[in-house]
Amino acid sequence: MKQFRTIFQFEFMNYLKNKVFVGVTLFLMAAIVIVMFSPRAAGLLEQGREPEKSEKPVMLLAADSSLSGQPANGAEGSDQFGQSDDGAADSDQSGQSEGKADAPVAMDDVLASFAEAFTEYDVRLTDGNPAGIREQILSGEAECAFVLRGISSYIYYVDDLALYDMNTSEADEILGRMARRDALVGKGLTGSEADQILSLAIEHDTERLGQDQMQNFFYTYIMIFALYMVILFYGQMVATHVASEKSSRTMELLITSAKPVSLMFGKVIASCLAGLLQLVCVFGSAFLCFQVNQSYWSGNEIIRSIFDMPLHLLAYMFLFFILGFFIYAFMYGAVGSTVSKLEDINTAVMPITLVFIAAFLVVVYSMSSGDVDNIWMKACSYVPFTSPMAMFTRIAMSTVPWYEIVVSVLILIGSAVGIGVISARIYRRGVLMYGAALKIGAVLKKGR
Repeated sequence: MKQFRTIFQFEFMNYLKNKVFVGVTLFLMAAIVIVMFSPRAAGLLEQGREPEKSEKPVMLLAADSSLSGQPANGAEGSDQFGQSDDGAADSDQSGQSEGKADAPVAMDDVLASFAEAFTEYDVRLTDGNPAGIREQILSGEAECAFVLRGISSYIYYVDDLALYDMNTSEADEILGRMARRDALVGKGLTGSEADQILSLAIEHDTERLGQDQMQNFFYTYIMIFALYMVILFYGQMVATHVASEKSSRTMELLITSAKPVSLMFGKVIASCLAGLLQLVCVFGSAFLCFQVNQSYWSGNEIIRSIFDMPLHLLAYMFLFFILGFFIYAFMYGAVGSTVSKLEDINTAVMPITLVFIAAFLVVVYSMSSGDVDNIWMKACSYVPFTSPMAMFTRIAMSTVPWYEIVVSVLILIGSAVGIGVISARIYRRGVLMYGAALKIGAVLKKGR
């Protein structure tokens, strides 16, 4: 125990004195502070600015000029978009369209409905000249335009179609509601009666008996990604430290003065504690910054859901992180002891890394599909190389029986101890063997 304590303290202090470790931790904490305080800083900057007349992008509305009965854009005093200078539709123009039975589209109604739905836009009327509309969009005077060919048909003009552009979906809903309203009015109902039917609201209550996958998705993904990065980073570091000690021949002195089990477990546990400390610093600073700026993130449901993570899930995350880290760090340390040159580390640890990446991909695919209880995830929940991420994901996003969790944890504990003993045995033989790259099977055979 004394040997283990000495090695553990030495290795752990090396991490705390490592400039890269400290620098990466401080950089991540600083980046989180900047991100979490950005809404507050943006609010302070907005207070010092003079309000602009209109910061909203312009959305144009027009009726196809080939249709009869449309309100013309020639009203005196209108600007180039068919509106008065204050941005409202020209009253004469609105009055012309109202009450015309032969008008395919009542543009004043369309303008009012679009302005109510697209609050982030400055919605304006213009004529139906395609060339003029294209010129205004390409010059940046307007962001997009809807040219109506009828109540159920239109052309949507936009310069760069954004990935999440939902304007056409919203327009379809608006025009569809207007078309249904006109159909009901045509059947003899009044406008108010038609609106009452169309605005009928359906009330419902949801009684959740299990987990809410949508609410838990974001922080589960972040936790899984954090486990993935930390285990890979510190596992590689354990292998590199072992290989560098071996290449410098200092291992010949260490192996004669301390037991291999103490050496291996001291290095791995020190590395695990350093990784855990880094996670606590990063996520702890994020939590504190969120508490200080909570009011500024009130409208962001994603950020709020991340920091609403239940304490029992946080405990499960640390449990699976520690056990999973032990398994992979022991394997990385054993493989690192079999190489004679640092250049061979990446090649030697590649099979371990590929297994871990495969487990990560299975988990991410299952989370994206919404089915975290598929046969692959259930099988991975009991395999020690994949269960740290798979079982944690199932616990966070579904309802897992308690006995499955107990079995998975017991398998992980037994595997961590078994792999640690085997790795110490490989370590004891591997660090004293030089020359060509050694095979794990040959080292184990010689150790009998």
